[in-house]
This record gives sequence, C-alpha cells and structure tokens, in this order.
Amino acid sequence: MAPYDGPVTGPLPTDPLEGTVLDGRYLVEARIATGGMSTVYRGTDNRLDRPVALKVMDSRYAGDQQFLSRFQLEARAVARLKDPGLVAIYDQGPGDQRGGLPYLVMELVDGGTLRELLRERGPMPPHAAAAVLRPVLGGLAVAHRAGLVHRDVKPENVLISDEGEVKLADFGLVRAVAEAGITSTSVILGTAAYLSPEQVSSGNAGPRSDVYSVGILAYELLTGVTPFTGDNALTVAYQRMDNDVAAPSSVIDGVPMQFDELVLRATARDPADRYADAREMKADLDAIAAELNLPAFRVPAPRNSAQHTSAKLYHSRDGGSRVGEAEPVRNPTRQFTRDDWPEPATAPVLGGDESYSPAGQFAGIEISEFAYARARGRRMMLFWLAIVLIVTGAVAAAAWTVGSNLSALLSS
Repeated sequence: MAPYDGPVTGPLPTDPLEGTVLDGRYLVEARIATGGMSTVYRGTDNRLDRPVALKVMDSRYAGDQQFLSRFQLEARAVARLKDPGLVAIYDQGPGDQRGGLPYLVMELVDGGTLRELLRERGPMPPHAAAAVLRPVLGGLAVAHRAGLVHRDVKPENVLISDEGEVKLADFGLVRAVAEAGITSTSVILGTAAYLSPEQVSSGNAGPRSDVYSVGILAYELLTGVTPFTGDNALTVAYQRMDNDVAAPSSVIDGVPMQFDELVLRATARDPADRYADAREMKADLDAIAAELNLPAFRVPAPRNSAQHTSAKLYHSRDGGSRVGEAEPVRNPTRQFTRDDWPEPATAPVLGGDESYSPAGQFAGIEISEFAYARARGRRMMLFWLAIVLIVTGAVAAAAWTVGSNLSALLSS
C-alpha cells in the first residue's frame, strides 16, 4: 500500500476513477492513499460481492509494453504465493496501448500500515517487535523459496489488520518498474533508508537484500529511528556503503544482546555475512524469542490510518456529506531517550478493545509507569548495593582488627 502522510480534513480533489467500474467488474469506491508509483483505492468486486483493494498504477506506465509484460509476470508469480504474512493478489488488469491504467486487485486489509503505527506509538519493546517481524519473515520465506525477491521491504509495505494480522504487500512492483527503465527517482526516494548496499551500488537484489531491509526494519522497530540519516535520499543510501549499522542498544536501553546480534548479522555490509534468506533469519528470531521467553503479543492496528479514513469517507457519502483530504502532514520520527524505553517484561498481551492506546502509552500502559518502575528498580539496586558495601566493610574491619591483635591474644 502506498504511504499516507496525514489525516483527512480538507476539501477532497475530484478523482476521476472514483465511482467507475474497472473491466466491468471492480467498482472504485474511495481513495486510500497515493504514492510514487500508484494510487490505492478501496473497492468492491461486483462479481463476487466482496471488498477489495485496487492498486492503480500511475498513467506513465500505461502503454509501456515492457512494463506491462513484467507487471503481468510478477502479478502471476506473486498470486501463487500463499502465506498468512502476505497480502493476497486476486487479479490484475494489464492496461492497454489506448491508455488504460494497469492495476492489481488485492485483499483489502482493514487496518493500517506499520508506518502509521510507528508514528502513533514510537519504538516497540522486543516482544512487540518480534510479533511484527515473525509474519514478515514468514511471508518472505515463502517468496524466497519460490525464487522471488521483494526488493522494497519497509514500514509502508507492512499492513496491520484490525484483528492483529501482519501482512507484507507490494511484491514485484519495484522489479517491474526498474526493468522497464521508467523510474529510479521515485523508487529510491521511497526506499533509501532500507536499501541494501548492493542495491545502491549495482541495483542487484537477492534474498540477502531483503534480509538487509528487514534488519533495518527491526532496528527501527526497536529504536524508533533508522540507522542512517542525511540531507537527501542519495546521501542516506550511500552511507551504508562505508558504515556498519550500529547496535540498537547503543541508541536506546532495554534491547537484549540477542536482538543486537540479530540486527547486526542481518545488516552486514557483505551479503555473505548475512542470513542466507528470510527462513534462516526467522529461525534465529524464533530461537531468540524462546530463549528470552518473550510473551505473545497481538499487534494493534493504527487508529488514525488512511484505510480507516477511506472507509469513513465512503460511508459518509450515503448521507450526502464529503470528507476531505489534507495536505500531507510529515511527522519526524520521535526521538526517545534511554529512560523512555518500556520494560519488556511488564507489557501485557493485547486482545479485543485493548489494541489501541492513546498517546503516551504502549500496549495500554502509561509510559510514565515504565519510567517509575525503572526509577524504583534503580533505587532498590542502589540501596542493596549500599547494604552489601557496609556489611563487607564491617567484616573487613573486624578481620583486620582480629589479625592485628592476634599475636597479643596468643601470647596472653
């Protein structure tokens, strides 16, 4: 799904596709989001009477035969993949030389994107990060086994349903666009923070490239920031050529050593030093979760998502009202200090209506409570340390006194 940058509050520009029927079957209802390559709409499959998501490619791709051929091949390959961690592809329309727009018909995930969740809540404790990474790696593992590479793993392409399902979207689109020779700018601008060094240097990508991107994603889940920053996308992209990713624990307290090792191995600059594929990385993540006894976690969908706004927009039209879309609101990633880190052991398993927490909370617990518990723990540690030092000093003093007077005691 294309990224979304803010709530819908202003007048909505007329969209010529809304209200139309694609190929006599798919009713286009309301726009969800617009990105560099496509626009996503919520729609209805009139033949099967089910809701769908319609990803309509930008008009510059219509009539480009090289792109259309690759687009069809990728869509067919991805449609064969079956995994709970992947957004299902139902159908595709190839467009034509007369200007018809190519489109994908996908499973509609009622919820939002991981990007929207990170904006609402900031960094995650390890057990929550693991709950996001496990289905992402599971979906990638199925694709890697089938010989497919995603090439664009990032929070915008990870969808979270209202039921807590985590699914990876947009397989194959980057390859179709790149091989048609139409882009470079839009793709790089959208993915600079997550590109592997070999993608930057040569444009080549394999399963280990996806592993690198998942490593960057894991780093961001744990810390709330990406490891490389710069004035522009190219600066960000090229930093990874000469710099290693730092351990997440160097940015924020509370990250277990095992997660540091997971991220560092996944983001090694030399592909040979990374996990071979998503299956190997997932196996390591599962072993870490078992070793640390991480609790189960139901990943909450973002409350103020583009998908939810689109649903409200569509339903509001029945009453004659029309909600509008604001100019993009770009929120910088929240900077957390070390004392803001929530203790993993105290975060509960979410379920039902507990999946939403207001600002200042994660997993329904006030951040201030985490801070209080941490401060109390530190005070108790200092108290017992003082007791140990006092007792140790008293024992040492007694031993010294007895030792210095031992000869006098023996002679008497």
